Amino acid sequence: MKQKAKDIRIKAEDDRLRALYKDLPVDTLALYDGLIRRAAYMRITLEDYEADLDARGYVEQFSQSEKLEPYERERPVARLYNTMNKNYQSIIKQLADALPETVGEDIANDIMKFAVGGKK
Repeated sequence: MKQKAKDIRIKAEDDRLRALYKDLPVDTLALYDGLIRRAAYMRITLEDYEADLDARGYVEQFSQSEKLEPYERERPVARLYNTMNKNYQSIIKQLADALPETVGEDIANDIMKFAVGGKK
């Protein structure tokens, strides 16, 4: 059930991104198809990671065994979030650079603002 809800969110983001590129020629749009799909997936996954990090934090107590004192370490999801966020920003930059001139710089700037700073 949770995966189905995520798939619906990804599809909505994919549709939102594709609407920005509706004026591109079909053959050019085909070049960006994979980037659009990846960007949609990454944005939704990043939102999920953000919710997890907000709820549980970036660090956790960890111990190698019961005999050792626990220590604070970065949660694996924090590392995943940072890596994916960097890759997402790179994809969004590529997509923003591909926007048709008729769309204008406002939309490209909005995309970059979201990629860098979160929700608009």
